[in-house]
Order: sequence, then structure tokens, then C-alpha cells
Amino acid sequence: MLAPRSVLPQRAELVVHGRQLVTGDIVDVDGVPITSAPRLFIDLAALLTERELVVLGDALLRTGLATLPELSWRVHLAARRRGVVRARDALRFVDGRAQSVPESVVRHVIVTGGLPAPVPQLSILDNFGRVVAHADLGYEEWKILIEYEGRQHSEDEQFGRDIERYSRMAADGWLVLRFSAAHLAKPYVILDRVRQALLSRGWIPPPRV
Repeated sequence: MLAPRSVLPQRAELVVHGRQLVTGDIVDVDGVPITSAPRLFIDLAALLTERELVVLGDALLRTGLATLPELSWRVHLAARRRGVVRARDALRFVDGRAQSVPESVVRHVIVTGGLPAPVPQLSILDNFGRVVAHADLGYEEWKILIEYEGRQHSEDEQFGRDIERYSRMAADGWLVLRFSAAHLAKPYVILDRVRQALLSRGWIPPPRV
């Protein structure tokens, strides 16, 4: 980041952008001035897809680098800037409870596909009301859980814990859908399976307008 100047520096290996900053756009990190997280969000809105912005927004909230009101206010100030409409649309789906990029992607696929929004990190309770597990995503009303299986789930110890957890959930009446990296490249598969699961548990789609 450079101080304002009439002529921007020109170097072959750099792409230099000029932007007008407002109060709060600059923060100090170990003595180095950098743009704030809300400012980063609006700057990248011109380059990223809506889904990528949701992933970014989830991460900013999860790590505490920004709050949803802060992101919303900075998007509001951006007015007619390129990407502001995409940023505004993405904010409708941002949720700091998501614990990973794949969770954010799967959730966005589901909600933009016209299905009910699943709850991130849904708590699973035992018969005594104690929390015994958390699902990546879930529908408590229909007892459906959605899990993303990363590579760490293939390790022997983790695999054993997963088997125990899934069998316990199934015994309690939960339907568990499991997705992997291969499914992220086929969002229509995710959408179809979640839709079929919801229908099997009594979900009634809203009438088409």
C-alpha cells in the first residue's frame, strides 16, 4: 500500500490499482499499514464469484477479522463500485459458523439451489439433552445431517471415530449424507441428493410462483 500520488508506479511484475479509501479502510499490523478485512472483501468482490465471496466472508467472520455488520456497512459505502452487487448478494449467505471452505461451498450450493438453508455446526443431543457431536451442516426438523469428508477422515484413528459417530447418529434416527472433494466439482449431485433426502423426510417444496 502506498501513499496517494498523482502518478502510480509502473513495474512489469506488478499490477497497480488506485482506490479512494475511507476511514477504517486501513489497519496497522505490527507497524505495517494494510487494508482492513471489510475493505478486502469489497475489493475482491470485483474479482471473485459469489460463491468465492461467501467462502471469504465465512472465513473473515470465523477468524474474527470482521463482523457481518462491518462487512455490510463497507458494502453499503461502496455504492456503485464494480462488484458491489455481487458482494451484496454474497452477504445474504455469509455465516461465520462454517468451519472450512468445503462446508461453505456445500452450504452455498444448497441454498442457491432453492433448498432450505441447513444449520452450520448443528449440535447433536443425546436423550439427556447433552451435546454429543456436531455435524458440518444439518436440518434438525427433518433429522438430516450433511458431512464433508476431507482427507483427514481417511486416517485410521479418525476413520474409527467417524464410524462410531455415524452409527450412533443412524441409531438415533438421523440420515447422514457424506460428500467429498469429488462432489464439489459436481454441485448438481449435492443438490439432488439433499433434495431427495429432504423429500424422503417429509419436506414439502414451496409452490412455484
